[in-house]
Amino acid sequence: MASQLREGRWRSRGNSAMSGSMGRRILLILSVVIAMLVPAVAQIDQQPKVHARLISDRDAVRPGGTFAVALEENIRPGWHTYWLNPGDAGAPTEVKWSLPSGWTAGPIQWPYPQREPVGPLMDYGYENTVWLLMDLHAPVGAAAGPVNLRADVTWLVCAEVCVPEEAALNLTVFIDPKAGAPDRITAERFAAARARLPVASPWPMTFARSNGLNLYIRSPALAGAAKPVDAQFFPARAGEIADPKPQAFGFAKDGLVLRLPPGTKAAGLSGLDGIVVLTSADKSVQAIEVHAAPGIVPPADFNGVGELSLLLALLFAFLGGLILNIMPCVLPVLAMKALALAGHAGADKAHARAESFSYSLGAILSFVVFGLLIVALRAGGASIGWGFQLQEPVVVVALALVMFAVGLNLSGVYEVGAVTAGESLTRKRGMAGAFFTGVLAVAVAAPCTAPFMAAAIGYGFTQATPVVLAIFLALGLGFALPFLLLGFWPSMHRILPKPGPWMLWLKRILAIPMYGAAAWLLWVLGQQVDRAGLIAALAAVAALGAALAVWGFTRAASSSIRGAGAFAALLVFLGALYAVGLVATAKSAAPAAIVHYAGMKVMPYSVAKLTDLRREHRAIFIDATASWCITCLVNEEAALSHPAVRDAFEKHHVAFLVADWTNRDPQVTALLQAHGRPGVPLYLYYAPGADEPRVLPQILTEGEVIRAVAP
Repeated sequence: MASQLREGRWRSRGNSAMSGSMGRRILLILSVVIAMLVPAVAQIDQQPKVHARLISDRDAVRPGGTFAVALEENIRPGWHTYWLNPGDAGAPTEVKWSLPSGWTAGPIQWPYPQREPVGPLMDYGYENTVWLLMDLHAPVGAAAGPVNLRADVTWLVCAEVCVPEEAALNLTVFIDPKAGAPDRITAERFAAARARLPVASPWPMTFARSNGLNLYIRSPALAGAAKPVDAQFFPARAGEIADPKPQAFGFAKDGLVLRLPPGTKAAGLSGLDGIVVLTSADKSVQAIEVHAAPGIVPPADFNGVGELSLLLALLFAFLGGLILNIMPCVLPVLAMKALALAGHAGADKAHARAESFSYSLGAILSFVVFGLLIVALRAGGASIGWGFQLQEPVVVVALALVMFAVGLNLSGVYEVGAVTAGESLTRKRGMAGAFFTGVLAVAVAAPCTAPFMAAAIGYGFTQATPVVLAIFLALGLGFALPFLLLGFWPSMHRILPKPGPWMLWLKRILAIPMYGAAAWLLWVLGQQVDRAGLIAALAAVAALGAALAVWGFTRAASSSIRGAGAFAALLVFLGALYAVGLVATAKSAAPAAIVHYAGMKVMPYSVAKLTDLRREHRAIFIDATASWCITCLVNEEAALSHPAVRDAFEKHHVAFLVADWTNRDPQVTALLQAHGRPGVPLYLYYAPGADEPRVLPQILTEGEVIRAVAP
C-alpha cells in the first residue's frame, strides 16, 4: 500500500483553511490581533523562533537520478511547529520549490508527531529539531556542473501565541555522471530521519463506534510478550476524534484496541486514516499507517477492566433467547407451538418429554448451525449480521413455501404427522414434526434481536469459534426452555384441555396465521426482486399447492391412482423448484421511494446524509429497519407512526433517516456494527451538536420516542 502520508493526499482542516498566501495573510492578521490581546506577547523577542535550512543526502547527483533533501527545522525550546494535521489549531509547514526546467520535487514525507497541549486545545507537531524529507529528481539530460535549487518555506510556530515565519532557502548540488554514494555520516543522519516515518501496517485494522470510537489492530504479537507500553493515534483529518481528550488502549485476545474520543465528524466515517505510534518497554518507537475500514472490534481489557466477560455474555445470550419467545418475530410459528402444546395434554409423560426434547433439540441445533454459518461467512470476508438469511431472496421464497405448506397441512389438504386426538404423540413422526418445528421457529425468529441478545451476539461475533458456539448454544437453550419445561414438568399439563375432535377445528383455525406469514414473506420478496422475480415466486407457491393437493387427494385411492398421483405431484413440485431458481436469478427491485410515517417525511440513510445533517447541527432520528423484521414493523406502526410522535418531530425539527436493511447495504451493516448490534431493529437519536447518539430500546413506545427528542 502506497503511503498516503508520503504522497501528501491527506488534507486537514488547518491545511486547507490556511494554505497558500491567503492563509499566511490570515495567520499574520490573527497573530497581530493576539499580540494586542495577550500580555505575554510583549515579553516575546523579535528573533526567529525557527532556524531552517536545506540538506541534501549527497553533494553530487547523476543525470536522471533521484536524491533526498531534508528541510531541517531547529525550533526554539518551548515552541513547536505542526504536522500534516495540526490538530485543533495551527497550520503545517509548506514548501514551494523553484526548480530548473525538467527538475521535479515530491511532497513532504511527514515524520510521526507528538501531542502538544495548548490550554484547552491539542495540537500535533514537532519540538526541538525535525527533518522533513522530500525526494527530488534530476532530468536525464541535466548538464554537468553546479545547480542551484530554491525553496520558499512557510511555517507556523506556536507557544502561548503563534507566529507565522518564512524563509527563502537555497541548495546547491552538482550534476556528475560519475557521482557515487553519499558519505557514511550523511547516510546515517538520513537513515535516522527515515526511521521516524510511518510505515505501511503489516496487520489488518478495523474500527467501530461502540462506547466510543474503537480502533482494532489485529496482531497476536501486540497482545503477547511484545505488547507496547503506550499507543497514540493521530488522525489524518481534523474533527474525527476529540483531540484534547485522553485516549486509552487495551489488549484483546489477538490484538490491540485503542479507545478514541469521537469528534464531531466521527458519526459518518466510512474509513479511519492516520497513524498509530507504538512505544515498547525499551523506549523504541514504531509508527504505522492506519487505513481502517468499518468492522468488528473485539472486547478488550482496558487497564485490567474487561468490557464483557464470557460468563456474562452467556447469561445475556440465555436471557435473550428466552425473551425471543415473546418477540413479534416468532408470531408466525406460534400456531405450530399452540397445536403441539394442546397435543401434550393427556399424553403419557414419556411421549411428552420426547416431543419437548425433540423440539428443543431442533431449536438448539439450529442456533448452533446458524452460528457456524456466520463464522464461516465472516472467515471468508463477508460483512453480515444477525438475520442476514432473509436478505437473500431465495431464502425468503423458500420460507414462504414452507409456511404455505404448513398451512395446507393444517387445513387438511394433505397429511404429514396428523394431529388428531393425541395420535401424533404415539407415532414416531410426531417427534420428527416437533424437531422441525423447532428448526422453523429459529429460522423465522432469527431476523430480530431481543434485549440482552444483541450484546451477547456482538461479543460472540468477535471471539474464537468455541466461544461463538457457546454463545449460540446458550441462545438455543434460552429459546427452547419454555417448551422443555412443559415436557419435564407434568403439573403444567393440568391447565391444558384434553385432546379431542376439537383439535381438528383448531388445526384449521391455526392455518390462517401460516398463510398470513407466507403472504408477508412474499411482500418482503416484492421489495427485493423485480416483477418477474415476484411472478416466479407466486408461480412456485401455486405449483407447490397443486403438488401437495394432488398428493393429498390421491393418498386414499387405489395403488395405481396413488402412484400416478405421486408422479404428477413430483412433476409439479419440480416446476415449483424451477420457479424458485428463477427467483434466484431475478434482478433486484428498484429502490423504494421516500415514504411517510403518518405524514412525516423520511430520508434514506447514508453516511454522507448523516454527516451533512450533523454539520448543520440538526436533531436526527435513525430507524435501522428491514421489511422482514416483524418487530421493526410493529414499532413503526405502534410508535413511529403515531400522530404525537409526528408532532414532536416537527416541533423539534428532527430529521428522520431510515436505514433500510431489507437488502444488503454495507453502510447500514457498518452502522449496526458501530453500535454493537448484530441486526435490526436499531434506533438512534442525535441531539443537536451531540457527539454520541442515544440508543433507544428495541421495543419502542410512543412516550419513549417523544421523551428522547424532547430537549
